[in-house]
Amino acid sequence: AAELFRWLLVPVAPAEFLGRHWERAPLLVRRGDPGYYAGLFSTADFDAALRRGEVHFGTHLDVTSYAEGVRETHNPSGRALPAVVWDFYQNGCSLRLLCPQAFSPTVWHFLSILQEQFGSMAGANTYLTPPGTQGFAPHYDDIEAFVLQLEGKKHWRVYSPRTDAEVLPQFSSANLTQAELGEPVLETVLEAGDLLYFPRGFIHQGDCLPDAHSLHITVSSYQRNSWGDFLEKLLPAALQMALEEDVEFRRGLPMDYLRYMGVANSDRVDARRTAFVEKVQSLIKKLVDYAPIDAAVDQRAKSFLHDCLPPVLTQSEKAQSVYGFPARWQDEGPCNVDILITKDTEVRLLRHGIVRLCNEESGVMLYYTTENSRMYHKEEPKFLELDPEYTDSIEFLLSSYPNHISVDILPCETLEEKISLATLLFEKGILTTKKPLAQV
Repeated sequence: AAELFRWLLVPVAPAEFLGRHWERAPLLVRRGDPGYYAGLFSTADFDAALRRGEVHFGTHLDVTSYAEGVRETHNPSGRALPAVVWDFYQNGCSLRLLCPQAFSPTVWHFLSILQEQFGSMAGANTYLTPPGTQGFAPHYDDIEAFVLQLEGKKHWRVYSPRTDAEVLPQFSSANLTQAELGEPVLETVLEAGDLLYFPRGFIHQGDCLPDAHSLHITVSSYQRNSWGDFLEKLLPAALQMALEEDVEFRRGLPMDYLRYMGVANSDRVDARRTAFVEKVQSLIKKLVDYAPIDAAVDQRAKSFLHDCLPPVLTQSEKAQSVYGFPARWQDEGPCNVDILITKDTEVRLLRHGIVRLCNEESGVMLYYTTENSRMYHKEEPKFLELDPEYTDSIEFLLSSYPNHISVDILPCETLEEKISLATLLFEKGILTTKKPLAQV
């Protein structure tokens, strides 16, 4: 993930980017190398997805236009057939593919690695725009945006947030008019191989020049991933613990507080008001002592794992996991069905970031990503409810990665439990073995 992030920013060093640009200022990288992103995604890949009949208007594809200050969406219903889609394009409409990772193994692989770098969902949209047109009104987004110019070229204007309230906003803006914008802080023409980054809250608009189409992919991350979003998880849990453990939080409010508190009394000088405010402040300070910070982090991680794309496996990973296990129908019956893990079988996690152990009211849960969909939240969160006695074994597997360990040294009480846990995790695609369990 670190290597891919470095490649994305070349020639800017990641440390320089994070220190000077991340959440602060736009970055423009001109490479003069039209083939820099070769193989990531192309108009041919776009066309192939349409021809496979898997793309639907609204769900996967938006048809848009922006002319004379008016932004319109022209989505019909149903499947996005090539004849209809390319007719829209020929008539000056832009095409936004909302989930290219669902149709492109390369984009899926790219984002599945990049999400590890961010510790936050990495998503993408691709935008195909005809020459001399614009598909979207000026606006700002609630994500960190990396624009990768894949084909053609596009004219971009980027504007600073207009007010302090629009710096790193929680939500995207409505469509804005030209009259609401000042002077751009950056204006450029992106050509194939170039990169443009801008933080959430920076207003942007792109339009095509008359002599070339544009295909770009916008990679996004850090949506609702702020300190404030973390505290939204933490503070209710802290308050619940304080109510359970500290009688001061359970004592009743003063009988007469409604007479001297509230907006109508805000200018009133009253010792009772002062005492009330001081009491609230003291309880808030005490609340910190009850904050289950690690548990709140685990809940954020649980949400992140639900957002995650499933890992893309190498051929060797497939061969050493359940995905390459040679169970099949042969000679009128199934063969190679039994997964024979022994005490000497050497195992490890498929990837370090694919699981999270969470202690919850209902028990110990192991959340995992291997059965996620390439479509955002198409599946419910995937988890296993584990016996608490298995907690040490999961932590041992996490700390041992990337080394293989023999099943026999898992810290379970009995050999039967060790084999049972390893088999369960193997069947869910969470564990791989050092050598394939069965040969085809």
